[in-house]
Amino acid sequence: MYSRATLVLFLVTAAFAAPPCTSARPECTEWIVYAGGPARSLIYRTHSLDVRNPQVTRALIVVHGMGRDADNYFRSAVAAAFLAGALENTAVIAPRIASHEGRGCADTLASGEVNWPCNAWRSGGLSLNNDKLTSFDFVDEILRKLASKKAFPNLGRIVVTGHSAGGQFANRYSMGNTVHETLGIPVSYVVSNPSSYAYLDETRPNTAGSAFAPFGDAPNCPAYDGWAYGLQKRSGYTAKESDGQLRKQLAARPVVYLLGELDILPLAGFDSSCPAMAQGPTRLARGQAFATYVNEKFGAKHKAVVVPLCGHNARCMYTSETALPILFSNE
Repeated sequence: MYSRATLVLFLVTAAFAAPPCTSARPECTEWIVYAGGPARSLIYRTHSLDVRNPQVTRALIVVHGMGRDADNYFRSAVAAAFLAGALENTAVIAPRIASHEGRGCADTLASGEVNWPCNAWRSGGLSLNNDKLTSFDFVDEILRKLASKKAFPNLGRIVVTGHSAGGQFANRYSMGNTVHETLGIPVSYVVSNPSSYAYLDETRPNTAGSAFAPFGDAPNCPAYDGWAYGLQKRSGYTAKESDGQLRKQLAARPVVYLLGELDILPLAGFDSSCPAMAQGPTRLARGQAFATYVNEKFGAKHKAVVVPLCGHNARCMYTSETALPILFSNE
């Protein structure tokens, strides 16, 4: 039983907890600092990760797409939390994986801000200005901070999700991160509409996505099994892990593949390379095949959930009636 003083303190703290910050403006941002600094990375968030708030019981981390537009993804995630009636008790977090590498990646970086590679951030690639950090370390730091419960003592569940290129990140992160089992808080992963997945062996789906065999065109497509389409020649965060460890981790962790029913066109950065096409003709087909693959071949219990009437659109996906209970469930 709680003492009367403890209950009074809880009620007073709850009464004066700051309301959720829902604008994609500087007042809704803060920095994740690595190892005491000066290296740091920016997040958008509805509730400060440094201010005690016992009302928050879940966290939703949403990784942006190839445009690195964390502000837009924050808006979509906030809209989803509003529709789910979860703004008050959910810490919505959108990390900004900024890149200033040229070749279309020319984000303006603040002092000390970590610079990530234009593409390899999707698979745990090394920073361009700090060879001790990978993009997966960024989300590791967020998870550790949440798990400390200094800000959110009643936090009971964390969801890590990403759409499009962020979905690629979420797929590789779900199998590769080494903090999942150490946090003391359940973490689940929602992989939404990526163009490709990291396969765990040399097999690939047939045209129907229902059976798997060694890839028949390997001589003409030698990169089909290279990281991050497969496990060969890994670099960055996952290079220190064995193939067996990655297989075991992915099979054991809770993952939902959230797939748009209409994501069947080669639009919006669709990967039409040989290694990607070996996984299926469309994003929808690739996601359905991968879920079947990890469940049948590796004993996972992952789910493929198709969102009706949504194409390659994060706002449509995350605010759908289908997605809300997956993103904001307490189970």
